[in-house]
Amino acid sequence: MVDLTTEVQNVSSAPGVPAPALIETWAATAYSKVAEEKAELTVRIVDEDDGRQLNEQYCNKETATNVLSFPFEDPPNVKTSILGDIVVCAPVISREAQEQGKTLHAHWAHLIAHGVLHLCGYHHEVNDDAQIMQRLESEIVEQLGFLNPYSHLDG
Repeated sequence: MVDLTTEVQNVSSAPGVPAPALIETWAATAYSKVAEEKAELTVRIVDEDDGRQLNEQYCNKETATNVLSFPFEDPPNVKTSILGDIVVCAPVISREAQEQGKTLHAHWAHLIAHGVLHLCGYHHEVNDDAQIMQRLESEIVEQLGFLNPYSHLDG
């Protein structure tokens, strides 16, 4: 596996937040699927108030979302190993997992992978890009031992 350093910051009071070691493993597995160079990222776990504020500030949406990704842009003429930051909203992830009939860890693993892929330049605004990103997410999550994260959409 590639060398990915992940700092996990949990400022959420929500129950069921996975251990930092699990989050680090999920992030490293996702990163190793699409990159080979050494990198660093931060995963910040927040509650709905912070999630809503960040989503409104950066995406002009007035609700909390499950995951936000903030890729780091190196300054001119400087090369760092900083990949960026992922912000996950624990209560939203918990609610979605229940609504979608997924285990909490399966949904967390999926959304950590989703955030890492965004930091690596993958997007889902265009259908072709969405299909590529969903295929990668499915492969990563299945590699981690969970079911295809999109299987709840079938049928």
